[in-house]
Amino acid sequence: MQAHGEDLREQVSEDQLVRQIKTDFRSADLDAATRAILEFAEKVTLATYTVQPSDLDLLRSHGLDDEAIFDVVEIVGFFNSINRIADALGVELEDFLDATDLPSQPAVGD
Repeated sequence: MQAHGEDLREQVSEDQLVRQIKTDFRSADLDAATRAILEFAEKVTLATYTVQPSDLDLLRSHGLDDEAIFDVVEIVGFFNSINRIADALGVELEDFLDATDLPSQPAVGD
């Protein structure tokens, strides 16, 4: 997540906004389309089996076409896959990343 935050920081110059998105995007000052994309990304990450056609329709109502929706799903899937591989193999953070800035993660089984 920290590395993704650095990628986000390259696109968004406001450090406070980046911090809000990393810790709780719902508290961030985002436009409705971006918020809908992040809510969808969270749903795909945490409960893919619950995604319904209405979720896609909601994204369309915010101006995303099917190609943009595919891009969102593809990017979310890629990052989820890479994160799981890195976690399973115990990949360490890059030197430039600060582990104290990471949101805390519950232990497995909590």
